[in-house]
Amino acid sequence: MRIKRPDKKNALSIVLSAENDMKFTLTLPVNELSSSTIVRNIYESFRKLGDALLINRGVSSENHVEPINEILKLDVKTSRPINLLDNLRRLRHNINYYGYKPNELEVLDVISLANDLFGPLFLIVREKIS
Repeated sequence: MRIKRPDKKNALSIVLSAENDMKFTLTLPVNELSSSTIVRNIYESFRKLGDALLINRGVSSENHVEPINEILKLDVKTSRPINLLDNLRRLRHNINYYGYKPNELEVLDVISLANDLFGPLFLIVREKIS
């Protein structure tokens, strides 16, 4: 991690971008062509929330683990454990670097995870930044 100047405005912009990306992604039909894109976009929306927390504190992350770990530190009640985001990070890694193609059940599970976790996490991250 690299220390830099805290940037509340940039952090808030990233949080709103994550929300917009998530809303759009959840409108995509689930099929063979869209499966990788849906998983990647959902993951990126969560990663952006973690990045926003870091940027708000004046920290620049060097990898994807740090933003996800920031989210895992949050004290928030959700219907599913937030540590499942680390599994999502690994799935996205396999898609991007090993050509893995998620099947329909995996995509539906990721969408379900997004529906259960993103709203509460979005609200707490936005609150911490504002």
